[in-house]
Amino acid sequence: MSGKSNERSNLVDITYSQLHEFLSGQLEGTSPKQIVEYLTPRVNQLKSLRDPFGKPSDASRKRIQSGSVTLSDGVVFRIEDADKEFILAISDAFKIDEVSAFILLRSFMYNQGLPSSEPGDSLVQACIEAITPFYLSERLSVFRVLIPLFRAKEDPSDPAFEVSTSFLPQILSDGPKFVESLLAEYTRKVEDGIGKDFTKDPKSAYQFARQDFKEQLVLLEVLFWTMWGSVSCEGSLVEKILSTAFTTNLGNTHADANIFFDNEAKRIEQDIAVLWNLITIEIFELETLVDPDSFQISDTPSRSDLYHSSPASLKRIHDLVLKNDGSQYVCTHLAWAFVLYRVTTTASEMSDIPDSYRSFLDSLIAGSRPIHNAILETCLRPDNGLFSILFHMLTASPFFVSVLAFKADSSITDSNVIAFRSVFKGLVLSLLDMTSVETIPDFDGFIEVWIALFGRSESQSVAAICRQYWQFDWQYAASRRAIFDVARSRFPIQVKPLIRLTRAMTGSGFLDTDPLCLSDDHRDVLTEDRKICDNHVFYFIHSLPTYAQVIQSQACTGAHATYEKVPDRSGSSSIGGLSYTNVRPIQLPGGSLLPPGSVGRALNSEGGEYMAICWNHTHSGWKLMLQLLTDFINRRDHHASSRKPNPPPPSDRHSPLMLSVEDAGVETEGGIDESLITDVLDLIRSVVQDNPDQAEQLMESLETPTSAFADSSSPDLVQLTMTILEETFSTITPRSVKTSLPTALITSALSVLSAILTIPRFSTRVWIYLRSTSVLFGTGRTSGSASVALAAERARGRYTMTHSVLHLVQQLFNDATTLILPDNPDLKRLKSEVLLNALKFVHGEIWIEHLGWRYANVSDRFDIGRRLSSVFVTVLQHTPHDVQDGPFPDLSTAVLDLLLFKASNSTISPLVSSVAAGRHMVQLLYHARRKADVRRVVLLLESKLELIRLLLNRKRALNESVKLSLLEQMLCTRVSDTGSADPSQSRTEPIDILAAYVAQRDVGAIVPLESIQILSALCETLSSVSSAPAIVGHLSNPEATAATFVRIIQHPYDDLTLRFAVWNFISLAMNSEPALAKVFVSGQVHASPGEKKDLKEKGKVDGKGFATTAVEVAKEALENSEELWELNPQLLCAVIRFLDVTWQHNLEHKAVVDELRKDSAFWTRLSSLSCKDLGPLPESDAQEFIMIDNARHSTMHENISMHCYRTALKAYGLHIIALDIGQTYTKDSPAQSESFKSIASRFRHDEDLMDLFSEAVVSSYRPELFDELETLLEKFPGLSVAQLQSQDPLDAREYGDRFSLSPSLLQSRLKGCHDPNAMEDPVDLQEQHLLSINLNQSLSHSQLSLTESAYFLLQKVAPYLRADQSVRHNFMSLAAALSSDMAMEKRQGDMVATIHGKRLSVLLGVLEVAWFAPVGKPNELESFVQLLANVRGIVLNEFQRPLASLMGSCMVPFHRALLQIIYFCVKNAIILFQRSPNLSPAHRWKVTESVDASLEMVINGLHVVFTSAPTRRDLDLDLDMELLVSVFEQCTRTDISKSSTSWLTKCQQHDVIDASLQLFSQIDLVGLSDINLLVNRRMPLYVPHLLLFHTALASIPSAAEVLAGKGLLAAYINSAISPAVSAGMIDITIPELSRQRSPAHYVYCSMISIVCGVISSLDRQHNYFGVDVCGLAQLYSGQIDRALSWSVGDVISLPLLEEVEQVVHLFFSIAESSSVASHRSPVVEKTLRFFTPRALHLLQQVNYAITHPHQLASLFEPVTEDEELLVTSNATSSDPMKRPLVVHLLHRLYRLASNIVSTLITISRAYTVLLGDEEDWPIQEALIIPHSKVVLDEPASLGTLLELGNSTLDTLRELVNHPAGQSLVVVGPVLSTRYGSTLNVKQGVRTTRRNLEAILVYTITQLVMWLLKPDFDATHNDMDTDDMEAQQEMSKDRRGPRSSMTVADRLRRGMTGEMAADLKSLLDKAKPVIKKSDDVLNQKEKRVDLTDVLSNFLRERIALPS
Repeated sequence: MSGKSNERSNLVDITYSQLHEFLSGQLEGTSPKQIVEYLTPRVNQLKSLRDPFGKPSDASRKRIQSGSVTLSDGVVFRIEDADKEFILAISDAFKIDEVSAFILLRSFMYNQGLPSSEPGDSLVQACIEAITPFYLSERLSVFRVLIPLFRAKEDPSDPAFEVSTSFLPQILSDGPKFVESLLAEYTRKVEDGIGKDFTKDPKSAYQFARQDFKEQLVLLEVLFWTMWGSVSCEGSLVEKILSTAFTTNLGNTHADANIFFDNEAKRIEQDIAVLWNLITIEIFELETLVDPDSFQISDTPSRSDLYHSSPASLKRIHDLVLKNDGSQYVCTHLAWAFVLYRVTTTASEMSDIPDSYRSFLDSLIAGSRPIHNAILETCLRPDNGLFSILFHMLTASPFFVSVLAFKADSSITDSNVIAFRSVFKGLVLSLLDMTSVETIPDFDGFIEVWIALFGRSESQSVAAICRQYWQFDWQYAASRRAIFDVARSRFPIQVKPLIRLTRAMTGSGFLDTDPLCLSDDHRDVLTEDRKICDNHVFYFIHSLPTYAQVIQSQACTGAHATYEKVPDRSGSSSIGGLSYTNVRPIQLPGGSLLPPGSVGRALNSEGGEYMAICWNHTHSGWKLMLQLLTDFINRRDHHASSRKPNPPPPSDRHSPLMLSVEDAGVETEGGIDESLITDVLDLIRSVVQDNPDQAEQLMESLETPTSAFADSSSPDLVQLTMTILEETFSTITPRSVKTSLPTALITSALSVLSAILTIPRFSTRVWIYLRSTSVLFGTGRTSGSASVALAAERARGRYTMTHSVLHLVQQLFNDATTLILPDNPDLKRLKSEVLLNALKFVHGEIWIEHLGWRYANVSDRFDIGRRLSSVFVTVLQHTPHDVQDGPFPDLSTAVLDLLLFKASNSTISPLVSSVAAGRHMVQLLYHARRKADVRRVVLLLESKLELIRLLLNRKRALNESVKLSLLEQMLCTRVSDTGSADPSQSRTEPIDILAAYVAQRDVGAIVPLESIQILSALCETLSSVSSAPAIVGHLSNPEATAATFVRIIQHPYDDLTLRFAVWNFISLAMNSEPALAKVFVSGQVHASPGEKKDLKEKGKVDGKGFATTAVEVAKEALENSEELWELNPQLLCAVIRFLDVTWQHNLEHKAVVDELRKDSAFWTRLSSLSCKDLGPLPESDAQEFIMIDNARHSTMHENISMHCYRTALKAYGLHIIALDIGQTYTKDSPAQSESFKSIASRFRHDEDLMDLFSEAVVSSYRPELFDELETLLEKFPGLSVAQLQSQDPLDAREYGDRFSLSPSLLQSRLKGCHDPNAMEDPVDLQEQHLLSINLNQSLSHSQLSLTESAYFLLQKVAPYLRADQSVRHNFMSLAAALSSDMAMEKRQGDMVATIHGKRLSVLLGVLEVAWFAPVGKPNELESFVQLLANVRGIVLNEFQRPLASLMGSCMVPFHRALLQIIYFCVKNAIILFQRSPNLSPAHRWKVTESVDASLEMVINGLHVVFTSAPTRRDLDLDLDMELLVSVFEQCTRTDISKSSTSWLTKCQQHDVIDASLQLFSQIDLVGLSDINLLVNRRMPLYVPHLLLFHTALASIPSAAEVLAGKGLLAAYINSAISPAVSAGMIDITIPELSRQRSPAHYVYCSMISIVCGVISSLDRQHNYFGVDVCGLAQLYSGQIDRALSWSVGDVISLPLLEEVEQVVHLFFSIAESSSVASHRSPVVEKTLRFFTPRALHLLQQVNYAITHPHQLASLFEPVTEDEELLVTSNATSSDPMKRPLVVHLLHRLYRLASNIVSTLITISRAYTVLLGDEEDWPIQEALIIPHSKVVLDEPASLGTLLELGNSTLDTLRELVNHPAGQSLVVVGPVLSTRYGSTLNVKQGVRTTRRNLEAILVYTITQLVMWLLKPDFDATHNDMDTDDMEAQQEMSKDRRGPRSSMTVADRLRRGMTGEMAADLKSLLDKAKPVIKKSDDVLNQKEKRVDLTDVLSNFLRERIALPS
């Protein structure tokens, strides 16, 4: 409605009602600074008692009409024209100022929303009707705000104390005047009423009359608190207050009595009367009258501001009091009587009375007696009912009874505060000072008042006055303890008075059986006041100085008289001057022995049958009470009728006379009844309740014998209590419960057991008895007797016994889970059985049903629910991650099954429904002002929410989120809200309610925190299930919810812990809830960039405030990062973490991220923050403790916490920068981003770089701390470190001394192990170690996160920096420095291994920046050599052994990073050796040392992986094998490892080669055994690495020899693919791998390559291996034939080309290995004969392909997608030579042709023909037919070779005219992986020249040998290859048809000299080109020019035509 403002105003946002709650401490989440801001602009309003909202004025009206108004806090509001009508109407309706009306309207709209109206109704009138209750409430709250300020002024511990001392002087500038204004306003309201303006409408009249009554009441409350300590009670004020009280008849006279006269009016009248009584007593300041420094009769008193300092005032007050003598003023009269008493007694003690007082003092004597005695007698007259009035006020007024304030919807502000009781305490004690107790007519009534005053209230309301009584009043005067003296002197004849009085003085307040007790929530808290009171009561009863006994009068006479009368010489006897003494010892009830000759006095007059004697005998009343309990049980077992008469006294006078309880005359009214036993148990439990130390002292006193005659076999307290319970429960039947229930007795007995459970020494007895009985929890499926009693309670709706049972169960669980168990398996088993029975009972009898019970007090429902959930919480809190490590695994498992894993609807429904209905219930109770019930609901919510959080965290930690648990399902399901009155709102979303709790301030600080933590847990658990619903779908208004959360994180005064938790939730939502993340980023569920802009312009969300996204809040925080770094790094860390998650999802929030990405200032601030110096490391030893926020912390907690958060935020900042660099970097456009620019300078400055990354590898972890803690815990069997682990998720933990292990768990588990007498308390010592571990863990965790971010940053900046040679030196120096620290690692453990691995990753990242760049400058060389030395140290480190990491001994392995580092070092060392031949010996030696150490580690690792692989299919093992083999391959290269002897010996020692061969023969080489893995990886496990390992060995002669000797061929022959190879069935692709090369084909080609490598490495003397290879060739002939049968009619692919090359290479190797032998082995000869014709046929096809590039391009068939790109690249070019793929294929075919021809040369021994004698020529090898025809389907002819030679010559001629380094074509990523990155001129020249030379040699030698051939039999073309011919048939489909012409036919055409001439011509043309090619090739590649040799040879052998 009203216009928008640019700033929020607290005058609008914060109502007076909320302000009162803030000041009262009932709404948490505010600080004193905030409250000061709220109060400052309201001071004038608070000072105006009559018109707090002002009066209408023209000035205010003009301000409203102007459309703009400035409030008192400076905030300017614009007012719309439409709103002015409403504002002015409100002003007119309530007669208030127009600006106040505007504030009232805006505040109403902000806090309660717009009012609803029916169609046709007047909007203005509807608005006034809706706002009226709000206005009236605010009027009351204006006055109520003053009350907590007055109250806090007197209590420095009050949170509002500082606020009070600051503001009260402003409000109370003139105290007396303020009081007078209060009285004037009160009087006006009483006399004038509501006035004529409001009496026209009866409804409005009633409403405003009731408001007037309430304002009268609140004005008197303000008056009370004003006079309590802020304004002195000077005479004039006292007179005016008394006059007003008497004039208004204590509030019973008022003008509106005829308008407001219902029951509510009567209640308010009664409340006003009680308050007037309190005020009229208070103003006399009775407590100060007994202080001689404050009360003086003098003309110059020390305090002249009190009424008694003026005799004139005393006289006027005296007359005024006596004038009003009605019985309703009896309390005032009694108080005035004490004033007169003090004046009279003080004057009587003075020798000189001031003259000014004489007349007044004379008036105080009426005859011979003081007038105060007369007034006192009048007050004590029964007809005035003093004690009944006091008792009624104490038990029936809401000022003293909280339950009445809640039930009756009382209008009072504060109920049962201590000040009210303190006033009455002064009145009661003044009565004792004025008269003796014996003279009080109604002594029993006085006792009831005493008990009601001190004992019938909440403990916090009475404990302080009880303590004051014991510590001051008890010592002050004997008169004040007279009531106890009288009760003690009659004890135990009259047992109850003393028991009840002392129970009331324990400070524990009323019992749960008291009708005034609303609930038992006051238990569980032991204050210092209560502790002192309990101690006084215990010692008082423990040492009673008197013992009262009833004796028969005849026992004092006769020869055998037991007692004698003696004269009283002390004068203590008041009866006839006689005393009594006993003749013989007497064993009194309770066990004490009354020795002979004891003196006693008579309590009654003689002459009767019985005498009551009070003996001067010290005894323990506790023992007597134990005797009463014993007799009670015995009498139940044996009825009174069967009691035997007392035995006659023994004749032996020295034997003690044994007296029973009856014999001693205990007044039990016909027997020891239940009420007496209940009182005894109540006293015991009040003393020991929640006070274990006092309980233990009491138990010890009960078990200490009092005399030698005491019965040592008497039952103890536990046995007696359990017996009472059993017998009481056994008497309860379904029929008997209809009449009465022994509720009080059962409750007291249960409470005593609960109290004893807190005593470690005696708790075991309770467990034993509970295990032996079935009355409570039953056994098996049988319910106990307690179930009947509890069922009866349900019918009545009161649950006292249920509360006690739950309290007992809770104590059982607390005792079991918080106390360490002794090494006693029987006791542990016993406790486990009891707990399981109790759990079953609680779940079955109460948990699943309690929501449907009938409740007389709704608070019972809340308390029962809280106690139930607290039982489960207790178990879960002490359940470690591994349940078996817990104290009771069976119990933990049962609870987890019950609530999580096997949960049912009946189990989860009470949990979720309470949470869902809690918010509505809180609102209803707040509206009814039932604040105590609100507190109970809040406690219930806290407990239930904690239980939900623990369950979700447990599920979150299990990582078994296959499906949603029932708890998650119900949290995501609408549930019934039983408290909702609106049917449309009867079903609510629990998630929406949880979100509402987060922003709700009237539920305390814990509920919002627990709620947001539950939402965080749900984010994690729901995101792990694919079908789980999104959280945003369960929010009624996601935008409003997000805006609320954003306001929380933005608000500087919100609770910091909550702000951190909300930031954590937002970060988790950004990661797992995309829809909700969008709301946080954009402000809307579906927000485009344009919509977001509109949202900013609108400025509102849901009418509640301005829309501010989380990103904007983060930006604002980043702008203040310098300040936050120093003051609140935790908040700054949360902000940076949010930005980090946002950047991780940059595509989802592209618009926002892109906007920030362009902001250079943003990156400058972030970079500066991320590179900020952390400063020195703080100490992490916890040696001293300090209190922080009411919790004990280490003195180092804050320093460590701040350092950790600074470290963490640096980690997040670096991660953001790295993310952005990686996201913006592209190879095509490597422009530097703003993020990179912001940090680039750090890499170019050595110091900056060193500072940045040296902090990133710092590690403070100390593993010895855990060892020390475990050693200390050995003293406490049953307690382990695992049980102390924090159960909070890692992201929810706060750094500091609570990070890893829980101190609270330690304290609770060892709470019985404190030793205050030891020099060092063992528990404190344990806690110190635990805190030290937490501090150290905090440092380690934050440092580890910085390490990870540093590595991530290095990975992302590497593409930018790798090409920058200027930074190489910096990074090499950094690597040397970092590796030095890592080499010196001397710590052990899994955590150290993790740290070590992360630090190695950083080192790897540093090296990746300088990846394989040449080492140039000397300083770079030094750094590199130092790095190698350090790497050697890392490899050889004994504390963090790489091999242990490889073998899986470390939870987080680090060997992979180390292997990559070694790979870099060795690779760079190779480059260094190649480019720096003059390297110094020292440097070479360090390199050699490092390589040797690395190689030894690698060989050991290879042994591990090769032996493990046969039994494991492990991706990690595959990666390990890959790295190990890669490093092995580099380390064994001959240019770095000159000698292979050492490492080869180690390989043999560890059987590495054998293991590899065995593995190769066993594994699946194709991967078809796991199709999914094959599809994902495209290659089977282990296979490529084994082949690389064999390749590395095959390249080294000595290693190849060993490899061959170990059975390489056997392994390959026995491999899994051998049958398919033999059958020729290895295809290039397989169906299982789409668009990928077949692994089998790759393996086959690699095997052939390795075999070739072995043959090549072996010298020709080892030709035996070549013979063996022939067997392999024969076995693989089917596949070989397929490859050699390729023709231009077939497609060609890169894998096929590779296969053909490898096959040709195989035959070349075989031929070469046998070339030195004069005669080849028949096997070899046969194998080569198989190859020759197929080679000639293949050569024909290759020649055709080379000479027809267009057709070649059309033949290519891509296998992979990358190859498909090759085909499409430049596919439109008409010139095939401009297409990269064609050029590459031609180059490969030229090389293939040269290989084929070279192989044929070797087979045909062409060089023997050239160089040897003619008789040595192998004429049979002349296979080339000398004709010029080139027939595609026939083998290559001489013409084929000439054609191929000419094309090769043409290509070579073209190439030699270009520079050697010129690129022919960029090969690209597909081809470069195997054939290099480019194809240049030099490579082309090398290949074509080799091909040309080979063709010339082979052609000439073939032609010459052909001429010497004796015949031309064509059969020589077909080799007899036996079984090879059979296998050949299998591949006929790939062979061309045979020629149709015979050789003879072709030769008949004639062979002319033209062939020779063509050949000679080719030679001549080739000679200059070959010579020119020498200029292209380098010196090493230059070859001998064979053209001259060949020309001469040709000229000599063939006659060339002229």
